[in-house]
Amino acid sequence: MAELINFKWRQLILSLGCLLLIIACNSSHLNINPNVKLLKVATDPTFVPFESQTINGNLEGFDIDLMNAIAKVAKFAVEFESLPFDGMISSLQAHRVDAAISGITITAQRLKTISFSRPYFKAGLAIAVRQDNQDIKDFNSLKGKKIAVQIGSTGADFAKTIPNAKISTFNSGPDFFQDLLNGHVDAVVSDAFATLYAIKNGKLKGIKVVENLLTEEYYGIATPKNSPHLDAINKGIATLLSNGTYKQIYQKWFNAEPPQLPDSLDRSQGSRVAFSRFNVFFFVY
Repeated sequence: MAELINFKWRQLILSLGCLLLIIACNSSHLNINPNVKLLKVATDPTFVPFESQTINGNLEGFDIDLMNAIAKVAKFAVEFESLPFDGMISSLQAHRVDAAISGITITAQRLKTISFSRPYFKAGLAIAVRQDNQDIKDFNSLKGKKIAVQIGSTGADFAKTIPNAKISTFNSGPDFFQDLLNGHVDAVVSDAFATLYAIKNGKLKGIKVVENLLTEEYYGIATPKNSPHLDAINKGIATLLSNGTYKQIYQKWFNAEPPQLPDSLDRSQGSRVAFSRFNVFFFVY
């Protein structure tokens, strides 16, 4: 009887030892200090150059570098989770992730259900057309045209304001650019920086960007409403802006001087119609 009890104890101790070994290996694999707060951060790795996935499965891009830099100065760890863009808001609302960074525009509508960090990027919506298109030059010339947009984006919201437009929705940029090249749509409404990057580095011959921007926008790091992590994220952004790290990351990905960013946006701000001239030469590699 005593031998049976000793055997069961040995089994229990061995099982506990294996469990502790598995936990230790997983922590080592993630390179996470168990004493450091871990934030699960959603991102959509199809929004080049803000986030993309290498052939080795690693994430890279402006947003990825920025989030990692924020984590370093704010002393928390990041575990990225790839999600489709249109599923991020609901994931934040359900607290399945702690934050999301994927070129998410701060809008009054989104601020009703989630929170945002201070703005970390100034952007805008642009029109992309085929190289031989001479008709589409601004908002007014989009009336009645076939427009492609990404699901859940501010480009999709903006396209709804175009009179009589026939809107096609896509999950990612490569899909709608291909439809544009094939002549299935007349124009794409999307982020100006991402569009120019895709044209420059994605070998999209035959596509150009119209000079007039449609909107002026600011991106923020999204969190669940009143997140306890928001203060640390904001302080991290402020530190990167003041110590020159933000400028280094910006120049790495855009080869340009970063614009001034506001400390915050009130609920009435966010994306707004701009109709400003976009200097394409600004985006040089």
